[in-house]
Amino acid sequence: MKFIRTILFPIVPIYYTVTWLRNWLYDKGIKSSKRFDLPIICVGNLSTGGTGKTPMIEYLIRLLKDQKSVATLSRGYKRITDGFVLADENATADTIGDEPYQFFKKFRDIKVAVDGNRQNGIEELMSLEIKPEVILLDDAYQHRKVKAGFNILLTAYHKPYYEDIVLPTGNLREPRSGAKRADVIIVTKCPEDISEVEKTRIVQRLKIRKHQEVAFSYIDYSEKVISKTNELKLSSLPKFTLVTGIANARPLVEFLKNKRLDFNHIEYPDHYSFKPSDIEMLEKRGLIITTEKDYVRLSNNESLDENLYYLPIQIKIDIAKDLERAISTFVN
Repeated sequence: MKFIRTILFPIVPIYYTVTWLRNWLYDKGIKSSKRFDLPIICVGNLSTGGTGKTPMIEYLIRLLKDQKSVATLSRGYKRITDGFVLADENATADTIGDEPYQFFKKFRDIKVAVDGNRQNGIEELMSLEIKPEVILLDDAYQHRKVKAGFNILLTAYHKPYYEDIVLPTGNLREPRSGAKRADVIIVTKCPEDISEVEKTRIVQRLKIRKHQEVAFSYIDYSEKVISKTNELKLSSLPKFTLVTGIANARPLVEFLKNKRLDFNHIEYPDHYSFKPSDIEMLEKRGLIITTEKDYVRLSNNESLDENLYYLPIQIKIDIAKDLERAISTFVN
């Protein structure tokens, strides 16, 4: 794959020019963005994935759901349905996508919707009998047909956007200059003990603008794993198989190694659709630990129920009070 990406480098200037021109047309108002008469918060990134958008959306849900009627709107990547879908009791990871289904399973007091056309999705949500009071746009930073009122841009500590280039050789969906649209830039998946000196160095390289704030977050892993019917302490786990189908499993693997746990790691591509042959193989692996996103896709296989567990996570943000105050002010 690295070789293919390298030989495709001549395409990089073309991709850069096309995406830069698209942004310029929106910035100048030649291409129009639609505003809506309610608070809309967009969470996204410049790269192709692995920055922690799902935990960030969950963070916002927890922050806002007791204050306002909240809806999430995602594309619903790899779902088998088309158009606008509002999650209900018949929803599955196949019908709305794994990440929206995760939101739906965890937060039954919010609305979870998917639509590749974000404008249409918002209009559909606003046509409901009970309208949402705030909408969280998941992975919509490049979806400029909608003008969100508050933009949160995520970039991973181990692969910040200032060290990357655009597709197809790099991982950026658009030039680094697109970061100027963000109200807040959050450096995710940081070491828990990141120093103030390191933070300062990163902020300098981000080259933030006057209107922007920078925050640093780390993953707070649970001390227990959860199945449909049981919980186990991490410290008491026997040897297990770690199964991941996420963009960047490195922080999770490092966390488990630091816990001195004994495991084998089976790594699949992001949003992987598990095949019958995969399930048959996993049935023979004994205890399986996976991520929550993978769990919602694997847990519909009853043959895995006895041995399938997931490790819950949340994110912790260094300037949480300031960020939460800014978001609450915007929403209200």
